[in-house]
Amino acid sequence: QGCYVPARCFSLEKFCRHFSRLNKSLLPLFAAMNGNDHIGLAALEVFFSKVRWPRGCAAGKGGKHARFQGLLNWLAQFAEPAEALDNVLKYLKEHRREEIRTLLCTAMEDYTPSDVNLEDFFLNRKYECEAARKAGLPQWVLDALAKSKLAPLISNVLILRSTFLHVQVENMQRPSAHSTALPIRQVIYGLLLKVPGSTEAASPSKQTNELPVVCEFDRVQKTLKKTFVQAASLPTDFYDDNFSLDKLMEVPMSSRLILLLETLGVKMSFLESIPSHLQLPVAVTCYWIHCSEPKVNLHQLKALLLMIVSGELHRITNDPDHLFAYHFLFINPTVLCAEDDSIAYNEFLKWKKKKLQNEDFDLDAAHSFCQWQCCLQMGMYLNQLLGTPLSEPDLSRLYSGTLVHRLYQELETTPSVENLFNLSPKMTQLYQVLLNTVQS
Repeated sequence: QGCYVPARCFSLEKFCRHFSRLNKSLLPLFAAMNGNDHIGLAALEVFFSKVRWPRGCAAGKGGKHARFQGLLNWLAQFAEPAEALDNVLKYLKEHRREEIRTLLCTAMEDYTPSDVNLEDFFLNRKYECEAARKAGLPQWVLDALAKSKLAPLISNVLILRSTFLHVQVENMQRPSAHSTALPIRQVIYGLLLKVPGSTEAASPSKQTNELPVVCEFDRVQKTLKKTFVQAASLPTDFYDDNFSLDKLMEVPMSSRLILLLETLGVKMSFLESIPSHLQLPVAVTCYWIHCSEPKVNLHQLKALLLMIVSGELHRITNDPDHLFAYHFLFINPTVLCAEDDSIAYNEFLKWKKKKLQNEDFDLDAAHSFCQWQCCLQMGMYLNQLLGTPLSEPDLSRLYSGTLVHRLYQELETTPSVENLFNLSPKMTQLYQVLLNTVQS
């Protein structure tokens, strides 16, 4: 029978017919009036406080859903958006009307239907987009973006020369957790914005000998701040004067791997004892230890590694085919006994159910783990941009915020939790290999 996701199909025509045969061209105005990135509800509160909804719509009752229904029925009396917008503005003070008109029109543009043929994309894996063509990006970048093999940060930097760094649950009195990963981002910017024979300046219309810059939106304490970050200058042995982004995939994979590892400050020889799918997280962890401020303490490091090991134990317990990834770690083949792993995993599940003695939230530890996540995110973005010279990890098993905080808290009070996976010789040895690698 196959697997499927239950879904409902909603009809735009039926939706509009339900609301007094509303013209569907008015829906962008409806959406804009209810607030988005360009305009907030506060600007239109005067309208909502004065307008009289059609008969049958409760005025001032029922909260936002009643407001939605009232507005939809009110808009249905107009034939097209321009007429409706003029009538909205009549409720506002005259000196603000043109300002609000501009804001609403800008907001409505966000709802212009895309020219991308999604049916063709899902059925034939073809992606044609006029906006993408006009951006002048290399075809391999467009293909990778369409297949989600590159992050949105890549297109934002290439097209907008800016990116927004999202805030996590971190210590707001300390510098943003993203600051730790800044050198990685600068290498990404250097790869994206390098042009043949020179570098491109911040202004698209003007070229100088300066390195290009990217506008980053990040926090300073609790305030959003815009910062212009200079791209890194790439090593001269990585490219020649004719290098450009469209030729990045022509660079030998060995050179791309070297650039990735040099950015993270590790050598491949350090990673050879690590299963291939964990080499990138381990390299990122080495970078995190070296670059984080304040410095990572030992319990934070051990909690992180134990969390990674727990994900691996779950992985091989639920899919024994993954056992081969560990065969080279062990001299004694009896170590590969799957029964030990199953017992260890069940004991781990029992441990997770136990109530914590100390449930206090450690904000500094949370900040440190946020830094690691930022480093991993940018490390993965750089790895993807370089064509994945290192295998990508399974993120679903790699990190759990709840688990890593619990492990950290237990290590603070009960150091013996470090032996949590002793019943599995494989996982015990994996933990020691990880710990020795990142501490070397």
